[in-house]
Amino acid sequence: MVMAAAMQLSFAAWWTLLNNFAVDVVGFTGKEIGIQQSVREIPGFLSFAAVFLLLAMREQTLALVSLLLLGIGVALTGYMPSFWGLIFTTMIMSIGFHYYETMAQSLSLQWLDKAEAPQRMGQILSVAAVAQLAAYGLIFFGWRTYDLSFEVVFLIAGLTTIAVVIFLWLAYPQFRDGSPQRKTLVLRKRYWLYYALTFMGGARRQIFTVFAGFMMVEKFGYDVHDVSALFLINCIINIFFAHRIGAFIGRVGERRALTVEYVGLILVFVAYAFVTDPYIAAGLYVIDHAFFAMAIAMKTYFQKIADPGDIAPTAGVAFTINHIAAVVIPAAFGLIWLVSPAAVFLIGAAMAATSLLLARMVPEHPEPGRELVWHPKPGAVTAAAE
Repeated sequence: MVMAAAMQLSFAAWWTLLNNFAVDVVGFTGKEIGIQQSVREIPGFLSFAAVFLLLAMREQTLALVSLLLLGIGVALTGYMPSFWGLIFTTMIMSIGFHYYETMAQSLSLQWLDKAEAPQRMGQILSVAAVAQLAAYGLIFFGWRTYDLSFEVVFLIAGLTTIAVVIFLWLAYPQFRDGSPQRKTLVLRKRYWLYYALTFMGGARRQIFTVFAGFMMVEKFGYDVHDVSALFLINCIINIFFAHRIGAFIGRVGERRALTVEYVGLILVFVAYAFVTDPYIAAGLYVIDHAFFAMAIAMKTYFQKIADPGDIAPTAGVAFTINHIAAVVIPAAFGLIWLVSPAAVFLIGAAMAATSLLLARMVPEHPEPGRELVWHPKPGAVTAAAE
């Protein structure tokens, strides 16, 4: 929970300011923001390499080193206000962010009991949202009141994460690892549905993180104060509802939870394409963000079907699969954006529809040997043969 908070202290500030910094200071258009976001996703595409770093260090250590890189990248961002400067700091920040996320997913799936994992993951999201609230609050209340600059906010956010990492390193013991993890890449045929859902999840995420936020700034003229207000609302929703969403997933199951998410996303993305009112757009943005907590269902589906020793290597592979789409879509869709922003969101709706079809293949009670809805009975899984 403390690591999750440390990550959000800097990443939330970076993400809140990014579009305004890119447009107002560096002079980005849709083309440049697409390139920058594709670069941001390259370390995520290379997340599979985390399994090789585990030959030299424990998962907990790699998580802390990654958080340190995240803090350094964010702290330097405001002092490099150029295209290549933003590309450089984005890469440093992104290496830390993605390798931390890979380790965080692996450790949580190992440490948390299957029965309570959805609710516990929701609680972790709620704690992270408190850290987000601190970052958003600094920007929302301090930007105009104290005439803060991009350099100052980026620096404060990055240094705060670095300070928390130092505290974590000194104050917390080396917690036990979960089941012994394989130190090689793992790809199994019986995990194919998880891989497919992960791939589509990466595509869906880009519509929100890159283009929905960019729309708020470019089309509706939202300034830093307005964007941080939106993020504050999203954060408050996570604080009070993320753990409830986790409990909902535990109660209704992964199949139904994912179905609710993707039906909702289809409606939201179609509405994005035609919205003309800035307040309705803001409402869609908040609803879109709320659906992210449903992604817990994808993780717990894998937890239920996985060999315990596959969790760490598969976390890296899954992040790589997630970022195949993430590397390509921002740059490609950035060019589409120049012609028709509505087309970007309509394509996103088609992606959500594809995800809905995949979600309906998840069984009501997944387990090894019952990975798909048409597997009526659990069977022996011969992992070695796969």
